[in-house]
Amino acid sequence: IFLSLQQDVIAGFLYAILILVVFHPVVDLIDNFNLTYKYAPLIIIRAAFEMTAVEKIEEQLASLRIAKRSVLSEEPAYLLDIDVSKPAQSESSRFVAVSCSNKSIRLYKRETLNFLREYSSCPGILNGVRFAHTCDSVVFSACSDGTVKCWDIRLATQKAVQIFSGYPSSVFISFDINCSDVIICAGTEKVEKDTFLVFWDARGITNCASATKEPLGVYSESHNDDITKICFHPVEPNLVVSGSTDGLVNVFDINKDNEEDALLSTCNSDSSVSFIGWSGKAYKQVYCITHDEGFCWWDIAQLDTEEPITLLRVLDVRDAVCVEGDGLHYLVGGLYHEKEDKLFLIGGTSRGNIHLLSCGTAGLSPVGTLCGGHSATVRSFCWNPTDEALLTGGEDAQLLLWKPGAVERSLAKKASMKIASSVQKRVRVHNSSLKSRKK
Repeated sequence: IFLSLQQDVIAGFLYAILILVVFHPVVDLIDNFNLTYKYAPLIIIRAAFEMTAVEKIEEQLASLRIAKRSVLSEEPAYLLDIDVSKPAQSESSRFVAVSCSNKSIRLYKRETLNFLREYSSCPGILNGVRFAHTCDSVVFSACSDGTVKCWDIRLATQKAVQIFSGYPSSVFISFDINCSDVIICAGTEKVEKDTFLVFWDARGITNCASATKEPLGVYSESHNDDITKICFHPVEPNLVVSGSTDGLVNVFDINKDNEEDALLSTCNSDSSVSFIGWSGKAYKQVYCITHDEGFCWWDIAQLDTEEPITLLRVLDVRDAVCVEGDGLHYLVGGLYHEKEDKLFLIGGTSRGNIHLLSCGTAGLSPVGTLCGGHSATVRSFCWNPTDEALLTGGEDAQLLLWKPGAVERSLAKKASMKIASSVQKRVRVHNSSLKSRKK
Protein backbone atom coordinates (compact mmCIF):
# COMPACT_ATOMS: atom_id res chain seq x y z
CA ILE A 1 0.00 0.00 0.00
CA PHE A 2 2.84 2.37 0.94
CA LEU A 3 4.60 1.72 -2.39
CA SER A 4 1.33 2.32 -4.26
CA LEU A 5 0.83 5.64 -2.48
CA GLN A 6 4.40 6.66 -3.36
CA GLN A 7 3.77 5.87 -7.02
CA ASP A 8 0.59 7.96 -6.97
CA VAL A 9 2.38 10.90 -5.37
CA ILE A 10 5.23 10.72 -7.88
CA ALA A 11 2.78 10.44 -10.80
CA GLY A 12 0.81 13.43 -9.51
CA PHE A 13 3.98 15.46 -9.08
CA LEU A 14 5.12 14.68 -12.66
CA TYR A 15 1.65 15.54 -14.00
CA ALA A 16 1.76 18.90 -12.18
CA ILE A 17 5.17 19.68 -13.73
CA LEU A 18 3.81 18.75 -17.20
CA ILE A 19 0.84 21.08 -16.77
CA LEU A 20 3.10 23.95 -15.72
CA VAL A 21 5.45 23.40 -18.68
CA VAL A 22 2.63 23.21 -21.22
CA PHE A 23 0.50 26.05 -19.89
CA HIS A 24 3.22 28.34 -18.50
CA PRO A 25 3.45 30.46 -21.69
CA VAL A 26 -0.33 30.72 -21.72
CA VAL A 27 -0.36 31.78 -18.05
CA ASP A 28 2.22 34.50 -18.74
CA LEU A 29 0.19 35.72 -21.72
CA ILE A 30 -3.00 35.76 -19.69
CA ASP A 31 -1.31 37.58 -16.80
CA ASN A 32 -0.26 40.27 -19.25
CA PHE A 33 -3.92 40.84 -20.01
CA ASN A 34 -4.98 40.72 -16.34
CA LEU A 35 -6.90 37.50 -16.83
CA THR A 36 -6.96 34.49 -14.53
CA TYR A 37 -5.32 31.16 -15.09
CA LYS A 38 -8.57 29.21 -15.06
CA TYR A 39 -9.55 30.53 -18.54
CA ALA A 40 -6.47 29.19 -20.34
CA PRO A 41 -7.86 25.73 -21.18
CA LEU A 42 -11.12 27.38 -22.33
CA ILE A 43 -9.25 29.60 -24.84
CA ILE A 44 -7.36 26.62 -26.26
CA ILE A 45 -10.49 24.47 -26.51
CA ARG A 46 -12.44 27.26 -28.23
CA ALA A 47 -9.68 27.81 -30.82
CA ALA A 48 -9.57 24.10 -31.55
CA PHE A 49 -13.36 24.00 -31.94
CA GLU A 50 -13.35 26.89 -34.45
CA MET A 51 -10.67 25.20 -36.51
CA THR A 52 -12.66 21.98 -36.48
CA ALA A 53 -15.81 23.76 -37.67
CA VAL A 54 -14.06 25.10 -40.77
CA GLU A 55 -12.49 21.73 -41.46
CA LYS A 56 -15.89 20.10 -41.07
CA ILE A 57 -17.57 22.18 -43.79
CA GLU A 58 -14.60 21.67 -46.12
CA GLU A 59 -14.85 17.93 -45.56
CA GLN A 60 -18.61 18.08 -46.16
CA LEU A 61 -18.17 19.89 -49.49
CA ALA A 62 -15.47 17.45 -50.56
CA SER A 63 -17.86 14.55 -49.77
CA LEU A 64 -20.54 15.77 -52.20
CA ARG A 65 -21.68 12.94 -54.46
CA ILE A 66 -24.28 12.63 -57.21
CA ALA A 67 -27.74 12.05 -55.74
CA LYS A 68 -29.87 12.67 -58.85
CA ARG A 69 -29.36 13.21 -62.56
CA SER A 70 -32.02 14.72 -64.84
CA VAL A 71 -33.16 12.90 -67.95
CA LEU A 72 -31.63 14.41 -71.09
CA SER A 73 -34.01 16.54 -73.13
CA GLU A 74 -34.90 15.70 -76.72
CA GLU A 75 -33.31 19.04 -77.62
CA PRO A 76 -29.99 19.21 -75.72
CA ALA A 77 -28.84 22.69 -74.74
CA TYR A 78 -26.24 24.37 -72.59
CA LEU A 79 -27.52 24.92 -69.03
CA LEU A 80 -26.51 28.53 -68.42
CA ASP A 81 -28.12 29.51 -65.10
CA ILE A 82 -29.82 27.66 -62.22
CA ASP A 83 -31.99 28.77 -59.31
CA VAL A 84 -33.99 26.89 -56.67
CA SER A 85 -37.28 28.07 -55.25
CA LYS A 86 -37.09 29.66 -51.82
CA PRO A 87 -38.73 27.65 -48.98
CA ALA A 88 -41.55 30.14 -48.41
CA GLN A 89 -44.53 27.83 -47.95
CA SER A 90 -42.62 24.63 -47.13
CA GLU A 91 -39.57 23.59 -45.16
CA SER A 92 -37.53 22.98 -48.29
CA SER A 93 -37.42 24.25 -51.85
CA ARG A 94 -39.67 22.41 -54.28
CA PHE A 95 -38.60 23.51 -57.75
CA VAL A 96 -35.53 24.10 -59.90
CA ALA A 97 -35.47 26.53 -62.82
CA VAL A 98 -32.80 26.39 -65.53
CA SER A 99 -32.20 28.87 -68.35
CA CYS A 100 -30.93 27.19 -71.49
CA SER A 101 -29.11 28.18 -74.65
CA ASN A 102 -32.13 27.21 -76.78
CA LYS A 103 -34.03 30.25 -75.40
CA SER A 104 -36.08 28.26 -72.91
CA ILE A 105 -36.61 27.96 -69.15
CA ARG A 106 -36.97 24.40 -67.89
CA LEU A 107 -38.60 23.57 -64.57
CA TYR A 108 -37.86 20.45 -62.50
CA LYS A 109 -38.94 18.91 -59.23
CA ARG A 110 -36.28 19.72 -56.68
CA GLU A 111 -35.82 16.30 -55.03
CA THR A 112 -36.24 14.05 -58.07
CA LEU A 113 -35.13 16.35 -60.92
CA ASN A 114 -38.20 15.17 -62.82
CA PHE A 115 -39.04 17.54 -65.68
CA LEU A 116 -42.22 19.59 -65.18
CA ARG A 117 -42.58 22.12 -68.00
CA GLU A 118 -40.79 24.50 -70.30
CA TYR A 119 -41.24 28.18 -71.16
CA SER A 120 -39.94 29.78 -74.37
CA SER A 121 -38.49 33.27 -74.55
CA CYS A 122 -38.36 33.42 -78.36
CA PRO A 123 -37.31 35.51 -80.14
CA GLY A 124 -35.15 36.87 -77.30
CA ILE A 125 -32.19 35.18 -75.61
CA LEU A 126 -32.46 34.42 -71.87
CA ASN A 127 -29.94 35.92 -69.47
CA GLY A 128 -30.50 34.58 -65.96
CA VAL A 129 -33.36 33.01 -64.02
CA ARG A 130 -34.62 33.80 -60.47
CA PHE A 131 -37.42 32.59 -58.23
CA ALA A 132 -39.36 35.08 -56.13
CA HIS A 133 -38.41 35.00 -52.44
CA THR A 134 -41.93 35.07 -51.00
CA CYS A 135 -43.67 32.78 -53.50
CA ASP A 136 -41.93 29.64 -54.71
CA SER A 137 -44.15 29.29 -57.81
CA VAL A 138 -43.18 32.62 -59.43
CA VAL A 139 -40.05 32.72 -61.60
CA PHE A 140 -38.41 35.60 -63.51
CA SER A 141 -35.90 35.89 -66.33
CA ALA A 142 -34.25 38.72 -68.26
CA CYS A 143 -34.40 38.64 -72.03
CA SER A 144 -32.39 40.23 -74.82
CA ASP A 145 -35.60 41.64 -76.32
CA GLY A 146 -35.56 44.36 -73.65
CA THR A 147 -37.93 42.73 -71.18
CA VAL A 148 -37.94 40.88 -67.88
CA LYS A 149 -40.63 38.22 -67.94
CA CYS A 150 -42.49 36.56 -65.06
CA TRP A 151 -44.10 33.12 -65.15
CA ASP A 152 -46.43 31.50 -62.61
CA ILE A 153 -45.90 27.74 -62.65
CA ARG A 154 -49.26 27.14 -60.95
CA LEU A 155 -51.02 28.18 -64.16
CA ALA A 156 -51.45 26.08 -67.30
CA THR A 157 -50.52 28.95 -69.61
CA GLN A 158 -47.13 28.97 -71.34
CA LYS A 159 -47.20 32.77 -71.56
CA ALA A 160 -45.63 35.20 -69.14
CA VAL A 161 -48.09 36.55 -66.57
CA GLN A 162 -46.20 39.84 -66.34
CA ILE A 163 -43.78 41.66 -68.63
CA PHE A 164 -41.45 44.39 -67.40
CA SER A 165 -40.48 46.40 -70.44
CA GLY A 166 -37.35 48.46 -70.93
CA TYR A 167 -36.59 51.14 -73.47
CA PRO A 168 -36.53 50.56 -77.25
CA SER A 169 -32.75 50.09 -77.38
CA SER A 170 -32.48 47.97 -74.21
CA VAL A 171 -30.80 44.56 -74.46
CA PHE A 172 -30.82 43.00 -70.99
CA ILE A 173 -27.91 40.69 -70.17
CA SER A 174 -28.24 40.56 -66.36
CA PHE A 175 -30.87 41.03 -63.67
CA ASP A 176 -31.93 40.27 -60.10
CA ILE A 177 -34.88 40.81 -57.76
CA ASN A 178 -34.43 42.09 -54.20
CA CYS A 179 -35.07 40.00 -51.09
CA SER A 180 -38.49 41.59 -50.46
CA ASP A 181 -39.68 40.97 -54.06
CA VAL A 182 -40.40 44.70 -54.45
CA ILE A 183 -37.72 45.87 -56.90
CA ILE A 184 -36.35 44.29 -60.09
CA CYS A 185 -33.12 45.60 -61.59
CA ALA A 186 -31.71 44.68 -65.03
CA GLY A 187 -28.43 45.61 -66.71
CA THR A 188 -28.05 46.42 -70.39
CA GLU A 189 -25.52 45.96 -73.12
CA LYS A 190 -23.73 49.11 -74.19
CA VAL A 191 -25.58 50.76 -77.09
CA GLU A 192 -23.53 53.53 -78.65
CA LYS A 193 -22.37 55.34 -75.49
CA ASP A 194 -25.20 54.29 -73.19
CA THR A 195 -25.45 51.52 -70.61
CA PHE A 196 -28.20 51.39 -67.97
CA LEU A 197 -29.34 49.83 -64.73
CA VAL A 198 -33.14 49.75 -65.15
CA PHE A 199 -35.52 49.44 -62.16
CA TRP A 200 -39.17 48.31 -61.87
CA ASP A 201 -41.73 47.92 -59.12
CA ALA A 202 -42.34 44.14 -58.98
CA ARG A 203 -45.46 44.28 -56.83
CA GLY A 204 -48.93 43.46 -58.13
CA ILE A 205 -48.19 40.50 -60.42
CA THR A 206 -51.31 39.84 -62.51
CA ASN A 207 -52.64 36.81 -64.37
CA CYS A 208 -53.02 38.82 -67.57
CA ALA A 209 -50.36 37.92 -70.12
CA SER A 210 -50.69 41.31 -71.79
CA ALA A 211 -49.90 43.21 -68.60
CA THR A 212 -46.77 45.32 -69.08
CA LYS A 213 -44.97 47.49 -66.56
CA GLU A 214 -42.84 50.52 -67.37
CA PRO A 215 -39.56 51.28 -65.55
CA LEU A 216 -39.39 53.32 -62.36
CA GLY A 217 -36.13 54.85 -63.58
CA VAL A 218 -32.50 54.14 -64.49
CA TYR A 219 -28.90 54.64 -63.37
CA SER A 220 -26.80 55.67 -66.36
CA GLU A 221 -23.56 57.23 -65.08
CA SER A 222 -21.83 54.56 -63.00
CA HIS A 223 -20.82 52.09 -65.74
CA ASN A 224 -19.51 52.73 -69.23
CA ASP A 225 -19.72 49.21 -70.68
CA ASP A 226 -21.93 46.09 -70.64
CA ILE A 227 -23.39 45.36 -67.19
CA THR A 228 -22.75 41.65 -66.92
CA LYS A 229 -23.97 40.90 -63.37
CA ILE A 230 -26.41 42.29 -60.79
CA CYS A 231 -26.85 40.93 -57.26
CA PHE A 232 -29.11 42.31 -54.54
CA HIS A 233 -28.06 42.02 -50.90
CA PRO A 234 -29.43 38.83 -49.27
CA VAL A 235 -31.12 40.64 -46.35
CA GLU A 236 -30.99 44.40 -47.07
CA PRO A 237 -33.56 45.10 -49.85
CA ASN A 238 -32.12 48.52 -50.70
CA LEU A 239 -28.53 47.37 -51.42
CA VAL A 240 -27.43 46.09 -54.82
CA VAL A 241 -24.03 45.42 -56.41
CA SER A 242 -23.36 45.51 -60.15
CA GLY A 243 -20.42 44.32 -62.25
CA SER A 244 -19.41 45.28 -65.77
CA THR A 245 -16.95 44.62 -68.55
CA ASP A 246 -15.50 48.02 -67.64
CA GLY A 247 -13.97 46.26 -64.61
CA LEU A 248 -15.99 48.18 -62.02
CA VAL A 249 -17.97 46.62 -59.17
CA ASN A 250 -20.41 49.23 -57.81
CA VAL A 251 -22.45 49.06 -54.59
CA PHE A 252 -25.66 51.14 -54.51
CA ASP A 253 -28.22 52.13 -51.90
CA ILE A 254 -31.35 52.54 -54.04
CA ASN A 255 -33.20 54.31 -51.20
CA LYS A 256 -31.20 57.43 -52.04
CA ASP A 257 -32.80 60.12 -54.18
CA ASN A 258 -30.33 60.09 -57.06
CA GLU A 259 -27.61 57.94 -58.61
CA GLU A 260 -24.71 60.01 -57.31
CA ASP A 261 -25.86 59.69 -53.69
CA ALA A 262 -26.85 56.05 -54.19
CA LEU A 263 -23.33 55.00 -55.23
CA LEU A 264 -21.73 53.88 -51.96
CA SER A 265 -18.60 52.24 -53.31
CA THR A 266 -16.71 51.62 -56.55
CA CYS A 267 -14.20 48.75 -56.57
CA ASN A 268 -11.99 48.15 -59.61
CA SER A 269 -11.22 44.57 -60.64
CA ASP A 270 -9.07 45.77 -63.58
CA SER A 271 -10.80 43.20 -65.80
CA SER A 272 -14.18 42.25 -67.24
CA VAL A 273 -16.51 41.00 -64.46
CA SER A 274 -18.23 37.63 -64.94
CA PHE A 275 -19.60 36.89 -61.44
CA ILE A 276 -20.31 38.88 -58.27
CA GLY A 277 -21.62 38.00 -54.82
CA TRP A 278 -21.96 39.00 -51.16
CA SER A 279 -20.13 37.34 -48.26
CA GLY A 280 -18.98 37.84 -44.67
CA LYS A 281 -20.88 38.37 -41.44
CA ALA A 282 -23.99 40.49 -42.11
CA TYR A 283 -22.91 40.26 -45.76
CA LYS A 284 -20.63 43.30 -45.57
CA GLN A 285 -18.18 41.94 -48.14
CA VAL A 286 -18.41 41.72 -51.93
CA TYR A 287 -16.33 39.65 -54.33
CA CYS A 288 -16.06 39.17 -58.06
CA ILE A 289 -14.67 36.74 -60.62
CA THR A 290 -13.41 38.03 -63.95
CA HIS A 291 -13.65 36.61 -67.46
CA ASP A 292 -9.90 35.90 -67.42
CA GLU A 293 -10.26 33.86 -64.20
CA GLY A 294 -9.16 36.52 -61.74
CA PHE A 295 -10.61 36.97 -58.24
CA CYS A 296 -11.16 40.10 -56.11
CA TRP A 297 -12.56 40.32 -52.58
CA TRP A 298 -13.42 43.54 -50.72
CA ASP A 299 -14.65 44.46 -47.23
CA ILE A 300 -17.24 47.24 -47.63
CA ALA A 301 -17.42 47.66 -43.85
CA GLN A 302 -13.99 49.34 -44.01
CA LEU A 303 -15.14 52.16 -46.30
CA ASP A 304 -15.32 54.73 -43.49
CA THR A 305 -12.07 53.63 -41.82
CA GLU A 306 -8.37 53.96 -42.57
CA GLU A 307 -8.08 50.21 -43.15
CA PRO A 308 -7.72 48.90 -46.74
CA ILE A 309 -10.90 47.37 -48.14
CA THR A 310 -9.15 44.78 -50.33
CA LEU A 311 -9.08 41.39 -48.61
CA LEU A 312 -7.58 39.41 -51.51
CA ARG A 313 -6.73 39.92 -55.18
CA VAL A 314 -5.62 37.06 -57.42
CA LEU A 315 -4.74 37.93 -61.02
CA ASP A 316 -5.19 34.40 -62.36
CA VAL A 317 -6.52 31.67 -60.08
CA ARG A 318 -5.26 29.00 -62.49
CA ASP A 319 -1.69 30.08 -61.76
CA ALA A 320 -2.21 30.67 -58.03
CA VAL A 321 -3.77 27.31 -57.11
CA CYS A 322 -2.17 23.94 -57.67
CA VAL A 323 -4.86 21.34 -58.36
CA GLU A 324 -3.80 17.74 -58.81
CA GLY A 325 -4.85 15.81 -61.89
CA ASP A 326 -5.98 17.78 -64.92
CA GLY A 327 -5.60 21.22 -63.32
CA LEU A 328 -8.01 24.14 -63.17
CA HIS A 329 -9.25 25.60 -66.47
CA TYR A 330 -11.90 28.13 -65.40
CA LEU A 331 -14.02 29.54 -62.56
CA VAL A 332 -17.81 29.31 -62.47
CA GLY A 333 -18.68 31.37 -59.39
CA GLY A 334 -18.61 31.73 -55.61
CA LEU A 335 -20.41 30.01 -52.74
CA TYR A 336 -20.71 31.66 -49.32
CA HIS A 337 -21.43 29.29 -46.43
CA GLU A 338 -23.27 31.56 -44.00
CA LYS A 339 -23.32 29.14 -41.06
CA GLU A 340 -19.53 28.89 -40.92
CA ASP A 341 -18.80 32.33 -42.40
CA LYS A 342 -16.68 30.82 -45.15
CA LEU A 343 -16.33 31.71 -48.84
CA PHE A 344 -15.60 29.11 -51.50
CA LEU A 345 -15.01 29.29 -55.25
CA ILE A 346 -16.24 26.75 -57.78
CA GLY A 347 -14.16 26.02 -60.86
CA GLY A 348 -13.65 23.15 -63.24
CA THR A 349 -12.08 21.53 -66.26
CA SER A 350 -13.14 21.02 -69.85
CA ARG A 351 -13.72 17.34 -69.02
CA GLY A 352 -16.40 18.18 -66.48
CA ASN A 353 -14.55 17.81 -63.18
CA ILE A 354 -15.55 20.38 -60.55
CA HIS A 355 -12.95 21.91 -58.21
CA LEU A 356 -13.83 23.51 -54.87
CA LEU A 357 -11.49 26.20 -53.52
CA SER A 358 -11.39 27.70 -50.03
CA CYS A 359 -10.93 31.49 -49.78
CA GLY A 360 -8.94 33.22 -47.06
CA THR A 361 -7.10 36.51 -46.77
CA ALA A 362 -3.85 34.54 -47.11
CA GLY A 363 -4.93 33.05 -50.44
CA LEU A 364 -6.85 30.22 -52.08
CA SER A 365 -6.48 26.50 -51.40
CA PRO A 366 -8.07 23.37 -52.92
CA VAL A 367 -10.78 21.64 -50.88
CA GLY A 368 -11.81 18.78 -53.14
CA THR A 369 -12.80 17.65 -56.63
CA LEU A 370 -16.21 16.34 -57.74
CA CYS A 371 -15.66 13.76 -60.47
CA GLY A 372 -17.80 11.42 -62.52
CA GLY A 373 -20.70 13.80 -63.10
CA HIS A 374 -20.29 16.05 -66.10
CA SER A 375 -18.49 15.20 -69.33
CA ALA A 376 -17.99 18.79 -70.55
CA THR A 377 -17.52 22.33 -69.20
CA VAL A 378 -19.74 23.23 -66.23
CA ARG A 379 -21.57 26.50 -66.92
CA SER A 380 -23.83 26.99 -63.90
CA PHE A 381 -24.47 25.99 -60.30
CA CYS A 382 -26.74 26.75 -57.38
CA TRP A 383 -26.02 26.13 -53.69
CA ASN A 384 -29.05 25.23 -51.57
CA PRO A 385 -28.22 26.08 -47.92
CA THR A 386 -31.40 24.41 -46.62
CA ASP A 387 -30.09 20.88 -47.14
CA GLU A 388 -26.50 21.87 -48.11
CA ALA A 389 -26.81 20.42 -51.60
CA LEU A 390 -25.31 21.59 -54.88
CA LEU A 391 -26.95 21.74 -58.33
CA THR A 392 -24.75 21.94 -61.43
CA GLY A 393 -25.40 22.26 -65.15
CA GLY A 394 -23.10 22.26 -68.15
CA GLU A 395 -22.38 21.98 -71.84
CA ASP A 396 -23.22 18.27 -71.70
CA ALA A 397 -26.89 19.27 -71.15
CA GLN A 398 -26.94 17.49 -67.78
CA LEU A 399 -28.48 18.80 -64.55
CA LEU A 400 -26.97 17.13 -61.47
CA LEU A 401 -27.89 17.21 -57.78
CA TRP A 402 -24.97 16.64 -55.39
CA LYS A 403 -25.42 15.79 -51.70
CA PRO A 404 -22.91 14.84 -48.98
CA GLY A 405 -22.27 11.11 -49.08
CA ALA A 406 -25.01 10.40 -51.64
CA VAL A 407 -25.02 7.29 -53.83
CA GLU A 408 -26.38 7.48 -57.36
CA ARG A 409 -28.50 4.49 -58.37
CA SER A 410 -27.31 4.54 -61.96
CA LEU A 411 -23.57 5.15 -62.10
CA ALA A 412 -23.40 5.04 -65.91
CA LYS A 413 -21.70 8.23 -66.97
CA LYS A 414 -23.45 10.02 -69.80
CA ALA A 415 -21.54 10.51 -73.02
CA SER A 416 -20.45 14.00 -73.93
CA MET A 417 -23.29 16.03 -75.41
CA LYS A 418 -21.10 18.85 -76.71
CA ILE A 419 -23.48 20.92 -78.82
CA ALA A 420 -22.32 21.88 -82.29
CA SER A 421 -24.87 24.62 -82.89
CA SER A 422 -23.99 28.23 -82.10
CA VAL A 423 -24.84 29.46 -78.62
CA GLN A 424 -25.68 33.01 -77.57
CA LYS A 425 -22.89 35.51 -78.10
CA ARG A 426 -22.66 36.31 -74.40
CA VAL A 427 -21.87 32.74 -73.31
CA ARG A 428 -18.37 32.59 -71.83
CA VAL A 429 -15.72 30.72 -73.79
CA HIS A 430 -13.19 29.21 -71.41
CA ASN A 431 -9.60 28.40 -72.26
CA SER A 432 -9.44 24.63 -71.94
CA SER A 433 -5.70 24.41 -72.43
CA LEU A 434 -3.86 22.74 -69.57
CA LYS A 435 -1.36 25.58 -69.67
CA SER A 436 -2.74 28.63 -67.92
CA ARG A 437 -2.69 31.85 -69.89
CA LYS A 438 -0.31 34.38 -68.39
CA LYS A 439 -1.29 38.00 -67.96
